[in-house]
Amino acid sequence: MKKWMSMTLIALFSAAALSACNTVGGAGEDISEGGQSIQNAAD
Repeated sequence: MKKWMSMTLIALFSAAALSACNTVGGAGEDISEGGQSIQNAAD
């Protein structure tokens, strides 16, 4: 029972970590595109 519970927790934390990396990467792209739009508007 304990082994099953620990494996479940490890799987959940791994999934959360992977989705967080994906979210941060997407946010970086969005910020970059926003900056590019501002730069293009200034030109």
